[in-house]
Amino acid sequence: MAKRDYYDVLGVGKTSTKEDIKRAYRKLALKYHPDKTKGDKKSEEKFKEASEAYHVLSDEKRKANYDQFGHAAFEGAGGGQGFSNFDFSSSFSDIFEDFFGDSFGGGFDSSSRRYNNRGNDLRYDVNISLEDAYKGLEKKVKYTAYKKCKDCTGSGAAKGSKPIICSYCNGKGKIRTNQGFFTIQQTCHNCSGYGETISKPCNSCNGNGKIQGQENVSVRIPKGVDDGTRIRLSGKGEAGTKGATSGDLYLFISIDNHNIFKRSEENLYYELPITFSDAALGTTVEVPSIDGGKSKIKIPSGTQHGKQLRLRGKGMPVLRRSTFGDLYIRIVTEVPVSLSKRQKEILEEFKKIEDDKPNPMMKSFFEKAKKFWKN
Repeated sequence: MAKRDYYDVLGVGKTSTKEDIKRAYRKLALKYHPDKTKGDKKSEEKFKEASEAYHVLSDEKRKANYDQFGHAAFEGAGGGQGFSNFDFSSSFSDIFEDFFGDSFGGGFDSSSRRYNNRGNDLRYDVNISLEDAYKGLEKKVKYTAYKKCKDCTGSGAAKGSKPIICSYCNGKGKIRTNQGFFTIQQTCHNCSGYGETISKPCNSCNGNGKIQGQENVSVRIPKGVDDGTRIRLSGKGEAGTKGATSGDLYLFISIDNHNIFKRSEENLYYELPITFSDAALGTTVEVPSIDGGKSKIKIPSGTQHGKQLRLRGKGMPVLRRSTFGDLYIRIVTEVPVSLSKRQKEILEEFKKIEDDKPNPMMKSFFEKAKKFWKN
């Protein structure tokens, strides 16, 4: 019986991408896999046919040969490799390797082993003042962590000896077994996935390659950091097991509350109390700024309670930029609570004048109130 065209088998075209071909094969493989169809011969043949087609079309060289010579490219007369002994499970394993990861038969090498044994990341909370966040500072951090053992340089083996390649997994740390059409990959029980065994463990670290101790690092906290800013120090976390890569140290910044300024992103805010007379007559006052200096501001006559003034560029620096936020000053008019006799006399005289000529806001409000009551 003549073989069907591989493109027809998978339901794809010659211009289909590798991903299109992979998706098409995965759909057929899941549909016709023998474990799912339970001994259906026709489904098993369709599975083998789809696996053979995918084996050819998923490889650029094999695909090019097939496009030029058709099935003859892989027959004995064509100089190619036939499919009489084709391992159909290899293609199926390849598909699940891509979609579901290493446990379905993916490769495993020393680099992935080093990553899997990588040391833990560590967190360290750092409290700083708002002034420190404005200027930036050099901060010394002390913490306890597992670091590489100096006696064995992280190998876990005693001096004069070395770890040896595991004879059971040949240093891969994983063992593959075939179960029907599946290839199952498991951690090697002999070396616990390290790929090496130690006959003489280091006395200082008991063969772990790391030992607990005090660490001191100096870190530059840049100006403009905000509450919750995270700074990563690569390789300053815990050492990896048996020479694997160290984890990272993460510094989480917390900024203490300030007794004057309140912060919102790059802008600063505070309330400036002034007297009733200054609000009415106007004045000029010196106000503090976060850099430790003073700024003169003019408060116009008739300034109302709650009015907000802005000083450009007097806020916080923007992280990793050369720009600054603004300082917003909210005017709070303080009404005197303990009046002298003379003050009362002056205010009573002032009130009589106010009654003859009320303020615009008060006049507008009570006119609206009269209309409301009338309606």
